[in-house]
Amino acid sequence: MGPVTISYDDFKTLIAGRVKRYLTAAGYLARRTGQQKSLTRPLLGELLSQSSQIEELLDSYGARNNCRWARFRSLTAAIKLFSNVSYELLHIQHSIPAYRLLPVKQDFAKRTEETLSLCEQILIDAAQRLLDVAGQLKLHTEDTAGVEIHFGEVLPPGRLPHDLAMRKIETVSQTVTLLATAFLNLAAESRKALPSRYTEPRAYLCELTGSVSEEKLRSLELRFHNLQSLYDTYVSTTETEVFDKDLPVLRGHISVVLHLLRTARDLAHYYERHASPSAQPAINISKRLIEPEKLLDILINYCISFVSQYLGCAELLCQDMLKRYIEIGHIEVPVPQYRGFHVRPSTLISKLVLHYGSDVKMKMGDDTYDASSPLELFRANEKINAHKRRSLAQEIICLDLVPPAPGNHDVRTIIRNIVMALADRGKVILYEQPLKIEDKPYPPDARLLEHVTDEIAKLQMIGKIDSGTDIRAVFIGDKRVLQDIQLLAETGYGEDNSGNNIPLPERLAYLRQ
Repeated sequence: MGPVTISYDDFKTLIAGRVKRYLTAAGYLARRTGQQKSLTRPLLGELLSQSSQIEELLDSYGARNNCRWARFRSLTAAIKLFSNVSYELLHIQHSIPAYRLLPVKQDFAKRTEETLSLCEQILIDAAQRLLDVAGQLKLHTEDTAGVEIHFGEVLPPGRLPHDLAMRKIETVSQTVTLLATAFLNLAAESRKALPSRYTEPRAYLCELTGSVSEEKLRSLELRFHNLQSLYDTYVSTTETEVFDKDLPVLRGHISVVLHLLRTARDLAHYYERHASPSAQPAINISKRLIEPEKLLDILINYCISFVSQYLGCAELLCQDMLKRYIEIGHIEVPVPQYRGFHVRPSTLISKLVLHYGSDVKMKMGDDTYDASSPLELFRANEKINAHKRRSLAQEIICLDLVPPAPGNHDVRTIIRNIVMALADRGKVILYEQPLKIEDKPYPPDARLLEHVTDEIAKLQMIGKIDSGTDIRAVFIGDKRVLQDIQLLAETGYGEDNSGNNIPLPERLAYLRQ
């Protein structure tokens, strides 16, 4: 038995009984053309609530795929989305003074007002079109006289006194460092996912695989929502929040980023669904509610640009906060087994230290190195390689593979045999196979053992072979940074024994940028 089809008359009767409040709100807005600042939270809340209910009802009866009702449903979806976007923007606008935002290059308040005004015009246009379609469908619209009392919003200045009893937390340092560290890690992840603030708006950015796709923005939004919840659970209304004036500033930046991401998510959804080249063709539309280029401009140059700017400000804030609550410790870890502190491990350690903004030193023997500088860590290779050469020479002597002098010897064969014997015993690793050994005359006045060990040391120096080492390094500094260095060392400093790149643990994902 196939699906039952409802008659148009029955369906119109159903909808007509449900859309009265919806069309009243739309009618009130439609008549506000030319008036400034028509949007209020009561009006947007009514539009958002009613459009959400009507859209769900229309979808449950398949209106999306019906010629007569598809246009009404499409406009309802647009009103729902831009009501939500406008509500987010109004929230940001009203909250800017309380957010205590750090200064950025652009005027955020002005840009927010401009974006809200554009969304207002989109909603007014959508409401007017909705009423036209409602008239064609013979849906009765209510008189909107006197409804301003419900949709107006008079806001006297000031805030209620902050007189709620303060909570006391015992682990102040642990709580603050947890929050600041979580923000730093999420900021690094966001920087990797989102385009630069200077990126020109382009359609490819908002495609399914683009960096500002709805899917990726929704994922970031959820992460910042969780971070805000973490703050509200463990920091809000505590004595720590009162005494550390940077904490409310951080809360403001988390919140503004969250609301900007929510706005960006909805705009990306609208672009992907209705405005992109691959979107479904418009239904009986002679003119778009918003041109794709303008939509992308808001998405990239307002939402994403200010997300990037406020993340950057708050990163510096978090690094300063962490320095105040620093706990000094030390760890001892093995140095990178092969090739020592070459480019990859040195760069990863440096990025890790700079990520937290803490001072960390590495000690090896009597020498001390700045762990935030790759060039400083490169210097440690002098000590590491000297130790490797001595250890390798000792192994060669122990193997007793060098013939006693004097005599005529094929030095290249001796060197190759020794290297292979060392490799079989796991003492060296070959980076060149077959191993090419330069044919050099054996100096008549040289001892054969010394000549062989010197030539093998040269193979090691130019990177044809390498040997492991038992040297250990001591890192001294912030315990949180040391924990990540410990994890990095336990996972081979991001490479296998052959020097190939390997995945890092999830906790160190911020290093892969």
